[in-house]
Amino acid sequence: MLLKRAVFSNGLSGLCVTKLDVLDGLDEIKVCTAYRLDGQRLERPPLEPERFQDCEPVYESLPGWSTPTAGITDFEALPDKARAYLARLEELLGIPVDIVSTGPGREAIIMRRHPFD
Repeated sequence: MLLKRAVFSNGLSGLCVTKLDVLDGLDEIKVCTAYRLDGQRLERPPLEPERFQDCEPVYESLPGWSTPTAGITDFEALPDKARAYLARLEELLGIPVDIVSTGPGREAIIMRRHPFD
């Protein structure tokens, strides 16, 4: 997945997931977990950008949630399926989700770990 390349290339130690609330109400959420290129499965996209157009994404479907997340500021208050989605991102990327935005306002943030601590 492209985000995995960004984690690797930039040495990221944590992630900020924004706009979690826009996923509210979806029946499923598709997450690209790999790519197929020339009959091979790649965990990261190829290094050559001109080969991106030849890649076929491999998706994993995760269950969506119907409970609104907008404005939630406590991680434990998120719907179970939203927490499972974030946990799957952590698993795929190998880094924690430190900050979650649940709305457009500055107060609509879940700070799991401060990025400068």
